[in-house]
Amino acid sequence: MSVKRSSGSQGIDRLHARRQLRRRRALFAFGILCVVLIGAAVWGLWQPVVRIARVDVSGTNVPLAPLAAPALSGSYLGIIPRDSIFFFPAESVRARILAAEPTLASLSIERDGFRAIRIVANPRVPLATWCGATYDALASPHTNFPTGTDDIGSQATSSTATSNASTQKVGVGASTTSATSCSVFDAGGFVYASAASSTPVLPFLLYAPLVNGATTTPAYLAQADALPATFDFARQAGSHGSPVVSIVIRASAGEVDDYLASGTRLTYVLGQEAEALAALASASQSASLNLADGSIAYVDLRFPGKVYVKKVGSTQ
Repeated sequence: MSVKRSSGSQGIDRLHARRQLRRRRALFAFGILCVVLIGAAVWGLWQPVVRIARVDVSGTNVPLAPLAAPALSGSYLGIIPRDSIFFFPAESVRARILAAEPTLASLSIERDGFRAIRIVANPRVPLATWCGATYDALASPHTNFPTGTDDIGSQATSSTATSNASTQKVGVGASTTSATSCSVFDAGGFVYASAASSTPVLPFLLYAPLVNGATTTPAYLAQADALPATFDFARQAGSHGSPVVSIVIRASAGEVDDYLASGTRLTYVLGQEAEALAALASASQSASLNLADGSIAYVDLRFPGKVYVKKVGSTQ
């Protein structure tokens, strides 16, 4: 038995259907509008007026624009140009430049209007000069320390101790290394550029191994954290008559050799700079050590409370 629906119910159904139809039409129109707006936006991003046409650089004379160019070429998924002033890959530009130019410590990148970006570079400051992982044994006898020396204690009054081991006098700095074969490094121990084109803050030539036994630069020094104390020792040791020219860190032995301009070598245990300075000062006062005239081949500061000294040409 069928029941005929009332005219009121039929009207409600028709009204509901019309509302659904209007809603679908509105959604369709909105979708069309979104597509048009997105298309217009993409079209606008490809217009020259908002594309990077110039890369300005300050803080360095190194031409960085060519290094940044590869990161600004192409597009994201073929839709948005990578050189868009709104979407350019700043981090990629920074990474490419720093990887290609190790002389820069950092850089900032900012927009300069709608057609250019500005790169402000922060160059590394050369702290000192690195001339190799190991010292030239032919130029320095630091591997042949005598074992039968008399000692000058911290309160000794004798002048110098002698040894029956012969010692070769070393020339100024004990190094014939040319600047072209050396590199500079910054305060973080990063070896990065030829010394021929840089003027470091400190005058020392450093010989020390690189991280993980690396043999080429750029690379980090393995004893970078010990450098502040090592350099402080060198500066203060130089006040005893002759400045330190070369510093050799022998990581395997945990020792440091400092070569004075006079040719004298000072040796101490790495990390025990304060104790070595105290022993050197005490011996200089009590034994009248002359570190400036080249008469002393070496001063051994490795042993607590004792200072071993070897004069040049001494045979007993």
